[in-house]
Amino acid sequence: MSTETLNHSSTAAAGKYLTFQLGRERYGVPALRVREIIRLCEITQVPQMPAHIKGVVNLRGKIIPVMDLRTRFGLAPIENNERTCIIVVEVALESGGKKLTGLIVDGVDEVANVTDDEIEPTPNFACGIDTSTILGMAKRKDGVTSLLDIDRVVDGDTLPGIAP
Repeated sequence: MSTETLNHSSTAAAGKYLTFQLGRERYGVPALRVREIIRLCEITQVPQMPAHIKGVVNLRGKIIPVMDLRTRFGLAPIENNERTCIIVVEVALESGGKKLTGLIVDGVDEVANVTDDEIEPTPNFACGIDTSTILGMAKRKDGVTSLLDIDRVVDGDTLPGIAP
């Protein structure tokens, strides 16, 4: 794996981020990329998908893939509860197009206004750990929030057979 893959040039920009929980950790995605938040609903499984792709849902006539972020990030599964929901985000494809994707999360917190002063670059963890999905770390009064590069998290390669 190249250094370029491990330390990409994208950085987090100040602005509004939708923050959400996965376990005890908090993550954020740019609020402008969020199309809506829906309750966890019935997901239709699609054969031969990676474990983190749970299937598809029909969202007002549009079929969108749904990814379990816990599984995608290698976290232990938990029982779904009343806070478990799907964040529908718009993802930029390498081909130049855009698509909607659902992200299953443990719960949504808030839309936070993150300033430049609060953002630190993603630390270098060494040992070849790929941090390409993290744009930066926001130092907030209630802890650290990992700001995600949603395009890299969803990456077209992780959606075989579903991407247009």
